Amino acid sequence: MSQTKRAWKLQEFVAHSANIQCLAMGHKSGRVMVTGGEDRKVNLWALGKPHCIMSLTGHTTSVEAVRFGHEEEMVVAGSLSGALKVWDLEQAKIMRTLTGHKSGISSLDFHPYGDYTASGSLDSNIKLWDIRRKGCIYTYTGHSDKVNCLRFSPDGKWIASAGQDGLIKIWDLTAGKQLMDLRQHKGAVNTVEFHPNELLLASGSADRTIKFWDLESFQVVSTTDPEATPIKSLLFHPDGLCVYSGCKDMLKAYSWEPATCYDSVPIAWGDVAEITMGQDQLIGSSFAQTNVSSFVIDLKRVQPVGGTSEKGSGLSSGRKSFITERPPTATSRNSRPSDKLAPHFSVPKEDASERNDDQGRGDGDDTQSATDIQNQADYREHFQSNARLVTEPERTSDRRSNTSADRKTHKIVHSPPRKAERDPPRRVERSPPQESPRRIERSPPRDPPQRRIERSPPRDSPRRTERSPPREAPRGRDHSPPRRKDPSPPRRDQATRNISPAHKENSGIAAEDFLSKADYDRGGNSSNMSESEVLSSIQKGHDAMMKVMTSRGRNLQIVRAMWTSGNTKTAIDSALSMKDPAVMIDILNVLNTKTSLWNLDLCSTLLPHLKDMLNSKYESYVLTTATSIKMILRNMGPVIKANMTAPPSIGVDISREERHQKCHTCYMALMDIRLLLEKRQGLAGKLGSTFKQVMLLMGTLD
Repeated sequence: MSQTKRAWKLQEFVAHSANIQCLAMGHKSGRVMVTGGEDRKVNLWALGKPHCIMSLTGHTTSVEAVRFGHEEEMVVAGSLSGALKVWDLEQAKIMRTLTGHKSGISSLDFHPYGDYTASGSLDSNIKLWDIRRKGCIYTYTGHSDKVNCLRFSPDGKWIASAGQDGLIKIWDLTAGKQLMDLRQHKGAVNTVEFHPNELLLASGSADRTIKFWDLESFQVVSTTDPEATPIKSLLFHPDGLCVYSGCKDMLKAYSWEPATCYDSVPIAWGDVAEITMGQDQLIGSSFAQTNVSSFVIDLKRVQPVGGTSEKGSGLSSGRKSFITERPPTATSRNSRPSDKLAPHFSVPKEDASERNDDQGRGDGDDTQSATDIQNQADYREHFQSNARLVTEPERTSDRRSNTSADRKTHKIVHSPPRKAERDPPRRVERSPPQESPRRIERSPPRDPPQRRIERSPPRDSPRRTERSPPREAPRGRDHSPPRRKDPSPPRRDQATRNISPAHKENSGIAAEDFLSKADYDRGGNSSNMSESEVLSSIQKGHDAMMKVMTSRGRNLQIVRAMWTSGNTKTAIDSALSMKDPAVMIDILNVLNTKTSLWNLDLCSTLLPHLKDMLNSKYESYVLTTATSIKMILRNMGPVIKANMTAPPSIGVDISREERHQKCHTCYMALMDIRLLLEKRQGLAGKLGSTFKQVMLLMGTLD
């Protein structure tokens, strides 16, 4: 009975229409959760409630990693295509689409102070992104396999990365280089967490142990005894009393000097995805297929918080602490603390060019992304700025003294209906500006356009608009001609998007810029047109491109269906028969990330066609093709040479003759490619350098 009181299931619900791939919780309030799935959606949830608050769309492939910002005002999501999308939850809109990874995203984290995020990928690279400037600041290379977890240090100067290769790497953001390699785990490292105050790092691994690392000496402080299953999640107590470890169906609390298990709590949460904390409560969430489950552990009944055990090895260790004093600002974006950090992140020349190239890749631009608010009340309560001022006090540097937000979390977990009854009156009384959009919506939308048309000719309207302040139109009763220049209803721009007049003037973007004069003048104003009419007008003239992209998408679906059924060779033959270079480049990009997929059959099929693709007018096509040729030479070059130089066999050996025939086909195709590249290796730039590398590898055939 005591075990039942210590931990219990809070909820279980269906979160996506396809399998869930990732889950993250908001660590500031402990009240919100975000999930991503194979249905390419990012869904936001309130703990204890089964309905979705908001659904974010725009990715064209499975969403593989998600993460909340530290203030829970942003969410970043990474997809299987390697693209990241950052959403502003307060304004319910897409902020950025960031591209540059060559494979799927596997881990994410936000910088504690600035507008920066870091991403780890299946391509083994780590990228640091500037959200405001929409670019990659730096690419960190060093892992040899997938990056399973990323964490910024509390002071924002380091990144710790945990890899499938069993390594933990510490990166110095100021110097832009690796600071240290931590190598003592015997299996893949699943998670890392910094101590909230001290120079200490905890790491959980597939070898079923937790290791604690001193970040002054970069030596192991202690190692726990092996668990029954791999460590999936770690969380330090905010006061540094202990670290909580989540593995299959078990929660444990550990000290580190020495490594001692304070307490263990059996709980049927399966492989827990993430754990977070409110006052005296720990909340864990897990997912299986399309379902999400949440669990609550009462820490008052778990040592060392609620027991008689001696507290906190970290409290008396004498270890140095991170300097985590934050500038006295309301939010990171208002104060722009990233400007203070920017001098430390100098952009190397090679990364600046990479950033420009990256902008054209990915799975869609910002205009294709959308936010669907499905529960307005919960959205206002958890994410809108006015409501956040009511329900969440500003964080202070001393976490132990700030307990009011945690008390609210505690109440919501246990009694969400009572909380919902109390909140709306307080929110309405303390945030009257929310009434403003409703007053604007009640104003008659049709009379003002009629008066505008009668009073002045259309061509005078733009000149008057330039002289009139953009903010006057929503407040005035008599809407005069200057409002005709507004690209969309002013109430939406000012009440939802909060765009200043100066910003609107500098951007110079308006809906009528994309419409023909006939479309714009049809009602005297573009705002009289419905959204579908505007989109239809914009799409005119793009029919040819739409047909090309639709055909390409259909071809890729056909190839994917064959590939996933296990017929890789058939899928490649089908793609070649389509005679669509773009489809072949997409397939080569996949093959280039998986060395194990290359074999003699695949090489003999593809090599005769790669020569033609080297003559493409698109540089990216040529570079991808050259990369494929390099992989063939590295992996299959010795095999081809050995078969070509082997003496003839005695008797009949059909398999040997077939292998020799395939090697002969590959060899002849490679000789043709060699003749072509001999003329081009003198080219300047990246192409010439790549061709020289291919020619060096051709030496394995001599």
